[in-house]
Amino acid sequence: MKVVVGVDLGSTTTKAVLLDEQRRIVGRGITNSRSNYEVACAVAREEALTASRFTMLERELVRRASELGGDPMAREAALREAFRLETYLEQLGELHEELERVLKSLSFISDRGKLSPAIRDVVDTMRTEAPKLFDGAGGRKSDFFRDLAGSGYMAAAEVVSSASHGAVGYERLTSVFDRAILDVETRLKSRDFGVLLRKAALRLTAEDGSAAGRALLEAVEFAAGQPIDEMSFVGTGYGRQTLPFPKQAVKSEILCHGRGAHRVFPGTRTVLDIGGQDTKAIQVDDSGVVTSFQMNDRCAAGCGRYLGYIADELNLGLHELGPLALGAERTVKVNSTCTVFAGAELRERLGLGERREDILAGLHRSIMLRAMSLLARSGGIDNEFTFTGGVCKNPMATKVLRELVDENYSKDVVLNAHADSIYMGALGAALFGVDDLEAGRPAILPTFVEKVRAGAAAAPAE
Repeated sequence: MKVVVGVDLGSTTTKAVLLDEQRRIVGRGITNSRSNYEVACAVAREEALTASRFTMLERELVRRASELGGDPMAREAALREAFRLETYLEQLGELHEELERVLKSLSFISDRGKLSPAIRDVVDTMRTEAPKLFDGAGGRKSDFFRDLAGSGYMAAAEVVSSASHGAVGYERLTSVFDRAILDVETRLKSRDFGVLLRKAALRLTAEDGSAAGRALLEAVEFAAGQPIDEMSFVGTGYGRQTLPFPKQAVKSEILCHGRGAHRVFPGTRTVLDIGGQDTKAIQVDDSGVVTSFQMNDRCAAGCGRYLGYIADELNLGLHELGPLALGAERTVKVNSTCTVFAGAELRERLGLGERREDILAGLHRSIMLRAMSLLARSGGIDNEFTFTGGVCKNPMATKVLRELVDENYSKDVVLNAHADSIYMGALGAALFGVDDLEAGRPAILPTFVEKVRAGAAAAPAE
């Protein structure tokens, strides 16, 4: 399979999209941007390559549907979850090794003899609980290892600490985790897709010697063994200048988000992109070419960073804010537009007895009102309207945006907003890459993978 790689290196998350020569999306990857952009770029690319192999697996399962029996899509979904479980278990092993390394490096810890077996018990509990995260029942709140491991570790650490009757402190256990997870997250680890997928398949077909079981394993071998040739690279995003790509292979976020949104929703004429560091209101023509745009000022209010700050204040995960705000009974008016002052106002209102849900509803409305101001300055909202960027995954932000569009424009305006909108920038970048390939000027860096791996291995975590 020949593919073009588009990378959107954002301040919070990094996305990668692979397109084949027919401009079809064959793989997508997403990861936390971390403090090392090269690692984030490489990890997102690896995720997208893995997804492209699942695309090949899906096609092979469809081709062999008569041998396999049942729904090939259901089999592919089950294999994908089993693969994620195997990957998570491998990452837990790496985390345990790093926890022990950190523990040995902390000279001021005198109770190391008690902490080490306690940490082992915590990780063992996480391994036992892991299958529940990947059983397809929807119990997983995030796909990021840091989120999953953090939640599981804290819960298990609380149980282990309580069982020790004070012999092992909860704070001690969590402080070691906080140091270890950063190193695990900023380390580029090469994984053997074939090995993990085979483990996943065997997990699903344990002791299954049937023809269907054998056909499934053969399909897995096919997907794992097919070559993937990366023909061109194009990068965009907040950290695009750090990408190890040729200068001509780096495009602006505005161009890429406009084009990506237009590709998915051809009727799009207005795009709102809210990322971690900035907000962009973009107008495009019927070909997806940008005709005008507006960006917010340097203040982070109204961006993902603003929500991240509020999440930290409430000791919540960023992904928890939107669902929590949907439970609001009323909207508390938030007067502060500055991120720091908003945090102070949050604490003040909590002290006055206001519900978290109601305050968060007000904070979300404040964010989207700033976005509406940008949209007005860029030329307003023209049907059809697409919401992109990381904040588009926040259900409360989307709900408030819909309400404000209805109030200020028309209920007839088509608002495109769904979880996959976060990939629009990377998709636009990949489309520019296909253009270059077709025009005979592909931005190829043959040593890209080696350079990223070498840089990632040498670069210390910040």
